[in-house]
Amino acid sequence: MANIFSTHIPYHSLPDSIKNSGYRVVYLCRNPYDAFVSTWHFVNKARAESFRPLSCDDAFDMFCRGVLGFGPFWDHVLGHWNESFERPHKVLFLMYENLKEDITLQIKRTAEFMGVPFSLGEERVIEKISKLCSFNNLRELEVNKFGSLLQF
Repeated sequence: MANIFSTHIPYHSLPDSIKNSGYRVVYLCRNPYDAFVSTWHFVNKARAESFRPLSCDDAFDMFCRGVLGFGPFWDHVLGHWNESFERPHKVLFLMYENLKEDITLQIKRTAEFMGVPFSLGEERVIEKISKLCSFNNLRELEVNKFGSLLQF
């Protein structure tokens, strides 16, 4: 059985128990423009109504300095990128744009990286996986419609 967790932590900040274990890391990188716009919208949505929305200029400055998100964007991305070259058996670096371009290839690549490649007979399952993971499907899930940012 696999243990899976999701995080926005930069590679250098992952605990040694992760980095020095048999765990594998799949890092999904977005285009910096898309990452910034997504972060800006997320922060404005998460801010209390009593605060004014963050301007695009202020948000961009904060994004570049690493105040928004999880450190400076390039430091975050390059940590995983470099590690994927140093330890390709341990870190798989994927780009969101490549997923959009050829989801089938990227699903196969991820399965192989995880040590569970698809057999020829299982390849028809890849289309089902891509539909289950599509934005259209994910945005319709109850948790994504009505979930909250903080739960205690």
